[in-house]
Amino acid sequence: MSDAALQDPSLSPLVAQTVPIDDPGPLVSLLPAQGNLAWIRDGEGLVGWGEVARLDIDGAERFAAADSWWRGITDQVILRDAVRAPGTGLVAFGSFAFADAPGTSSLVVPEVVVGRRGDLAWVTTIGIGAIAAPPELRARRSPSLPAGVVFADGAVSGARWESIVADAVRRIGAGDLDKVVLARDLVAELDAPLDVRWPLQQLVAEYPRCWTFHVEGLFGATPEMLVRRERGLVTSRVLAGTIRRTGDDEHDLALAGSLARSSKDLEEHEYAVRSVAEALAPHCSSMNVPESPFVLHLPNVMHLATDVTGVIAPADNQPGTDALGLAAALHPSAAVGGTPTAAALALITEIECMDRGRYAGPVGWIDAAGDGEWGIALRSASVESDRVRLFAGCGIVADSRPAAELAECQAKFIPVRDALSP
Repeated sequence: MSDAALQDPSLSPLVAQTVPIDDPGPLVSLLPAQGNLAWIRDGEGLVGWGEVARLDIDGAERFAAADSWWRGITDQVILRDAVRAPGTGLVAFGSFAFADAPGTSSLVVPEVVVGRRGDLAWVTTIGIGAIAAPPELRARRSPSLPAGVVFADGAVSGARWESIVADAVRRIGAGDLDKVVLARDLVAELDAPLDVRWPLQQLVAEYPRCWTFHVEGLFGATPEMLVRRERGLVTSRVLAGTIRRTGDDEHDLALAGSLARSSKDLEEHEYAVRSVAEALAPHCSSMNVPESPFVLHLPNVMHLATDVTGVIAPADNQPGTDALGLAAALHPSAAVGGTPTAAALALITEIECMDRGRYAGPVGWIDAAGDGEWGIALRSASVESDRVRLFAGCGIVADSRPAAELAECQAKFIPVRDALSP
């Protein structure tokens, strides 16, 4: 386990000041080329830049260590918040590794955060021991287009991945487990380092109902909310069960009906919903778990979806019940790992043949009140200068067919792949 912080909360407290502002325009247009952070949906959300504190950590205790570090910061922060809404005041953006090892997880406290929610807009400036001057907010120079993008298979070819899926189906048939989520990667080589603002702008425009994010080189547009905590109310959007769209509205409507009746997809979805409900139940005084899913329509695919909601128990204000602690309790859900969890994770390690890094881990933000939003880093990619790794995965159950799962995986690459193609 390792950590590195620019600011030690025991030495000098952070000071955060939030003030209301006029509409700043599209949030993504405010981002500088370097050091930017983003969490945007339907024009609302948070963007940030600069850095006054950070924590980098790995290992099985990464969530607990991050939560403890954040509580140490927030216990001493000096807040001057004229807006007082979730996401105002002190905020940290974060992304976490999928597995205990390998992988590094990070929390970052930016110097500037700009937010929008409904008719409210605000800017927060954060400094060490003093309030920094609010920046002038204006649209930045347009990002550079990706140059010379060439895609290639990542760790395994499509044919090899189909054989891995077939192996998983055999294990499920033998009774080793009920479900496992298997992922693969695609590599994009560019002629020059990627300006991540370009794909962020494309994703914000093309997938407005998803949460477009960027934290520490991990970007994407996830349709799945692992957990939102807002003033004691908790929501988790569970997605499992997918079918590709054709672009023909009438045909897609028929496909949506077949998805809603598919025993294979309903079984996969049930495992995911159950795992989320069981993880949240100990922290909630009441919960609502719908009996049947709805079909979520996205530009490239349709998913079976269920919104699980709950109320945090009034006396439960202990470590682990803020947004980050709840994300830790939920990760990995059956939607990204499998059922039973231990058997699924062991099989992923054995046969998947790649390091997921932060793919399918929690990504999002938390504020000083413990409210926040943590999505699952799906439809995502990691940037390493002029090389980008795209990720996609599928839930495998007893009735899964390898060729169909590969086709589903290809459909899930589309959002980021298209966003990298000028």
